[in-house]
Amino acid sequence: MSSSEVGKEGVRGERPGREAQIGKGLRGRGRRGGRRGGRGEKAMVPEAEFTSYYGRPILKPPVWKSFDVAGYFFLGGLAGAGSVLAAGAQLTGRPAAARALKISSLAAICGSTAALVHDLGRPERFYNMLRVMKPTSPMSVGSWLLAAYGPAAGAAAALEVTGLFPRLGRAATAGAAVLGPAVAAYTAVLAADTAVPAWHEAHRELPFVFVGSAAAAAAGMALVAAPVRENAPMRTAAVLGASLELAAAKVLERRAGPAAEPYKRGRGGAYMRAGEILSAAGTAGCVLLGGRSRAAAALSGAALLASSACTRFGVFHAGVQSAEDPKYTVVPQRERLAGRDAASAS
Repeated sequence: MSSSEVGKEGVRGERPGREAQIGKGLRGRGRRGGRRGGRGEKAMVPEAEFTSYYGRPILKPPVWKSFDVAGYFFLGGLAGAGSVLAAGAQLTGRPAAARALKISSLAAICGSTAALVHDLGRPERFYNMLRVMKPTSPMSVGSWLLAAYGPAAGAAAALEVTGLFPRLGRAATAGAAVLGPAVAAYTAVLAADTAVPAWHEAHRELPFVFVGSAAAAAAGMALVAAPVRENAPMRTAAVLGASLELAAAKVLERRAGPAAEPYKRGRGGAYMRAGEILSAAGTAGCVLLGGRSRAAAALSGAALLASSACTRFGVFHAGVQSAEDPKYTVVPQRERLAGRDAASAS
C-alpha cells in the first residue's frame, strides 16, 4: 500500500514499487525483439490494423461514374485498334472489312468522347484541357490525342462512305492508324497515374491488358460486320489480342501482390472472370468456325466485344474496391519499407 499523499504541491511520501530499477529491463509479456523475461528485453507493440483515418478511408475512392469511365476506356480502345485493322484491311484488299472498321471507329470515338464529357459534367471542361499542353500529364496528352485522332477517324470514315477524294481518304486512314495504338493504350496510363492501388501497382501490365483487349474487340467488330471471305486476318488478330490480354492479366495478378486481389474478388473479379470466359469462347469460335459460317463468326465477334467491355468494367471496379479498403494502401507500403530496410542492412 502506498503512504504517499497528493496535495496542491504535488505528490508527497513513499510509493513502494514505483522506484526506477536501473538495468533490469522490461519484464512480463515481451514479444519479438527480446527473450521473455531476459535482461534488456524490448516491449513490442503489435502492428496496428489500420482501417481508417478518423473514420474515413485512407484514399478517397474515385468519383467517376462506372458507365462513363469504363465505357470511355472500352470505346476508346475499340476505336484505336479498329483504325489499325482498317488500314491493314485496306492495304490487303478487303474493302468491306475496312469500311466497317472505319465506320465503327468513328462511332466508338464519338461515344468515348461523349462519355468523357458527360463524366466531366460540363462540355467546356474538355475544351479547357486543350488550353495547355502538359507532356507530364496523361490527361493532357490524352485530350490532345483525342483532338488529333477524332478528325482523322472522321475523315477516313466520311470519305470512305462518300467515295470522295480517295487519296485524302487514304491519308486520313493512315493518320488514324498511326494514332490508334496510343488511343488504345493511353487510358491505362491515365488510370495507373493515380494513387488507386489496383491501378497504380499494375502500371507495367495495364497498358498491355488494354491494348490486347482493344485488339480483340476490334477484331470482333470486323467478324460481326465483314463477310467471311475477308475475316482471316481478323481471326488472327483476335487470337493475338486475346492472348496478350490474358498473359498480361496473369502477370499482373502475380506481380502486383495484395493490390491484385480486387481483380479476383468482388465485383471487379466477377467482371474479369466473365471477360476471360467470353474471350475463350469468342477465340475458340472464330478459330474453329469463324472461317466457315457467317453466323458463327458474328457470334464469336460479339463474344469478343463483350469480353473487352467486361475487362474494362472489371478494371474500373477493381480500382474502386482497392481505394475503399485501406489494406491495399498500407500493406504494399509496409512491404516496400521492409524491402528497403533489408537492402540497407545487407
